[in-house]
Amino acid sequence: MTRFNLGINMGFATNRFPEAEMWARIVAEDLGLRHVQLVADLLNPWWPEYVLEAELERIQRATQRYGLQIDTLMSSTLTRYNFFLYPYAELRNAYVDWYCKFGQLAARLGAKGIGSHFSTFTVHDYADPTRREARLSEAVRLWQEISHIARDAGLEYLYIETMSIPRELADTIAGAKEILARINEHSALPFYFCLDVGHAPHPSERDPYPWLEQLGKDSRICHLQQTELNHSRHWPFTEPYNERGIVDPQRTLEALTASGAEEIVLAFEISHRERAEDDPLVIPELAASARYWREFLPVDGEWQPQKARA
Repeated sequence: MTRFNLGINMGFATNRFPEAEMWARIVAEDLGLRHVQLVADLLNPWWPEYVLEAELERIQRATQRYGLQIDTLMSSTLTRYNFFLYPYAELRNAYVDWYCKFGQLAARLGAKGIGSHFSTFTVHDYADPTRREARLSEAVRLWQEISHIARDAGLEYLYIETMSIPRELADTIAGAKEILARINEHSALPFYFCLDVGHAPHPSERDPYPWLEQLGKDSRICHLQQTELNHSRHWPFTEPYNERGIVDPQRTLEALTASGAEEIVLAFEISHRERAEDDPLVIPELAASARYWREFLPVDGEWQPQKARA
């Protein structure tokens, strides 16, 4: 049976709750969760060393106090960057250094892996098949180079997120399988997927459940959001949105179990606008989302379908 751990992507804390003591308490006490996907907004490898050391100490102290496990680190609001598909070598190489340092920071926090989306083509490069393949081949090589540093740091895996448009790659089920196989061919560590129940972008593949069923086995993380068909809304799992949305916890758990997945962190990735009306809703709606999912997954661990809510 698949083992599920309910957790949260820390993007919600960016600029609202950057204090480690604050976000750790919210996750543990208000949300009742123990698993965290930390984001680079809260620990950026490009910060000066003295800043990183101070923040590492704060994060380690807070997560230990509240009993949190940082499973992975993710790029977060850097998600749509070109990374290893930048047209300029100095920028591509800069992000190699960034990710190598990211992996070392992750290992010091006891995380198992790091990742983001694969990388994003520019419109100009994507339009030319020859240039597109040259860029892609180099990006694959650079990820593989990072995997050696990540292995030496003590990480267990890396991951790429399935995304939204062809320039971002992994925008179809077949395309996701193809890029994962290619990047794993000469990697020092296994690469897996980070799925998202709202990322079913191809016009002929908008149903999220085949993505979970066909890619779940090769995944270690699945982002949770409530959303409408043909959109990626990143809504909370509250009654008004659940009435409109297509994401059903029971079906999600069943699809991932049917995929043959061994262990997956189900991480809420819920977004609230920067509006005066929305800030007071952040914690209550995250807490309501966690309570809702606990009706279907009462405790972390192996999920038995017959024990789920009727």
